[in-house]
Amino acid sequence: AELKAARKLPEAVVEIVRALGQAHPMEVLRTAVSALGAFDPDLDESSPAAILRKGVRLTSQVPVIVATHHNLRQGRQPVAPDPGLGHAANFLYMLKGEEPSAAAARLMDTDFVLHAEHGSNASSFTARVVSGTNANFHAAATAAVISIGPRSAAAAAKTTLIFIAT
Repeated sequence: AELKAARKLPEAVVEIVRALGQAHPMEVLRTAVSALGAFDPDLDESSPAAILRKGVRLTSQVPVIVATHHNLRQGRQPVAPDPGLGHAANFLYMLKGEEPSAAAARLMDTDFVLHAEHGSNASSFTARVVSGTNANFHAAATAAVISIGPRSAAAAAKTTLIFIAT
């Protein structure tokens, strides 16, 4: 329920994604994650509860960023999140504009879980190092995205979700 409630992107972030147009998906994701920090209602909070709320929001918003950019690059309007769908199914829905089969949603969900459980990687390490400098949550998440390098939009979403999970 918390993930579903946190999916909406601030309109200014959608406009940033739109302005970046044909930029590489990782460049867009990096910039949008950084921009989300400026709109975070817990910007100046660093309590464990606030960090958890930020993680939930970012976990929800990263797939929306990726899907929004994907659709704009294809010359289509972004697909609004469907509050009736789970996290993985909603990601697939926003990418393609049609509700995925139960099997496809299960597969994507399994993929998210497997990637989240695979252990420490470069992006997780980078986020931990940046967090250790007392940088804010979105700065650490942005650094994690930067450390990934160029990959597909779907891989970007999955890797960012891994960082948040760890």
